Amino acid sequence: MKPSPNVRAGVIYVEDDPAVRMATLQSLELAGLPVQAYADAESALTALRRDERAVLLSDVRLPGLSGLELMEQALNQDRELPVILVTGHGDIAMAVAATRAGAYDFIEKPYAPGRLIETVQRALDKRRLTLENRELRASLARSNGPVLIGRSPAMQALRETLANVADTDADVLIHGETGTGKEMVAQALHAWSRRRERHFVPLNCAGLPESIFESEIFGHEAGAFTGALKRRIGKIEYASGGTLFLDEIEGMPLALQAKLLRVLQQRVVERLGSNSLVPVDCRVVAATKDDLALASRERRFREDLYYRLNVVSLRLPPLRERREDIPDLFQWFVEQAAARFDRPAPDTPPALLGRLQAQTWPGNVRELRNAAERYVLGVAPDDGEAAAYAPSALDARVDAYEKQLIEQALLSTQGQVMQAAELLGIPRKTLYNKFAKHGIDPDGYRA
Repeated sequence: MKPSPNVRAGVIYVEDDPAVRMATLQSLELAGLPVQAYADAESALTALRRDERAVLLSDVRLPGLSGLELMEQALNQDRELPVILVTGHGDIAMAVAATRAGAYDFIEKPYAPGRLIETVQRALDKRRLTLENRELRASLARSNGPVLIGRSPAMQALRETLANVADTDADVLIHGETGTGKEMVAQALHAWSRRRERHFVPLNCAGLPESIFESEIFGHEAGAFTGALKRRIGKIEYASGGTLFLDEIEGMPLALQAKLLRVLQQRVVERLGSNSLVPVDCRVVAATKDDLALASRERRFREDLYYRLNVVSLRLPPLRERREDIPDLFQWFVEQAAARFDRPAPDTPPALLGRLQAQTWPGNVRELRNAAERYVLGVAPDDGEAAAYAPSALDARVDAYEKQLIEQALLSTQGQVMQAAELLGIPRKTLYNKFAKHGIDPDGYRA
């Protein structure tokens, strides 16, 4: 049975030593983290099946199933479950191997309560994002349409408007910069309407030469022009019963705008080379990145067509106006890219999310999605987004200071790693990671 959505995600903790179990339980509870504690792996597996929101914290050495075997079975149930292993006896090699096998992190005994709580909280945050993305994917499957991600006021207002107008026949005009998701919104209007069982027909009005545009949208009869060997059904007629999406409508030739206006007013279409009118029943959703009101005043776009299309007007905000949505969007795209490329989804550090939120994103959501795909693939970012991935000046100063402290600790302890870790107040495994990060060889500090 799945937990109520109002229940906070918690920790399933496994430790066979009663004294250690009680001490750790108290530390986690004092930090405000719900915990279920168990003495053996078998009981913890049963609890994990009941509560998919939890993360797993387990000692490696247990009676019966070991912590490593518990991790293996837990990850077989859910490959994205964060598993934190607690190791002892200085077994760093085993812990590193466990991390490669899927462990989220590991902590070496004895550990500071603060270090444990920080690690568990990061795992819970990761679990929350994973489950939220699963729910988004489930919503996508249920609605048979796109999921519009974002908690910003602008996106909440957009979803509310879509819910109100989707199941009507009102034509819609969508305004938005390049990459803001205009086609996705059009697909949502279609998927959430009674027309969803019929065709969604997209046409880029700026992507066709004028010489073939008329045939493409209105269709033609055999012999209507040189090369017209047989009848062709146009986009408007093909969309009958469904939705016609006219992207970049500002690119439609002026000569054809009058014919489109007739279709919208009379709901009939006349193929090239025909004298017959064919009834059509399609909803028209148009999209533009231009100011069509201004374009109509400047006679670059028919004013009567603009007013006919503008029954319902939607404005999609650029990403720079809804920066609070960037973390959820980026994580969603990372999860999608990881599944598509069959790669593990990399962790997204809070510092990276902060730098992503500071970018201008001229390509909007499309640019952010491409950045997430490059992040999953581990390839170099484009110049425009490199600042988000590069350490900030503050990061560089912090790293330099951290390296200086580590080197001083090694000098004080004559290269003794355990003593240096104790002096710095960090686990030995963490110190080894920092050696690799800063290019430090502890052997060079030994007398």
